[in-house]
Amino acid sequence: LTREKMNLELLRIWAEAKKTIVFVTHGITEAVFLGTRVIVLTAGPARMADNFRVELPHPRTLDMKTQERFGEYTRRIYHLLGMD
Repeated sequence: LTREKMNLELLRIWAEAKKTIVFVTHGITEAVFLGTRVIVLTAGPARMADNFRVELPHPRTLDMKTQERFGEYTRRIYHLLGMD
């Protein structure tokens, strides 16, 4: 499976199971795509840099990654990590 297909499958399982799932990832776009809430940690010693809700509609689709709101969330994370 490609990463994108795997992410869509994870979202399908989550919607079907109707349970809380915690995803841990180093992928910024993956965090925004999969998450309803994103917690950003700094490099060691790790501390919380931000904790915010991702207000994107469900079901998520791959074309959402091209939307301005998606870009705003990813830029926010890049900025928090000093990667902008």
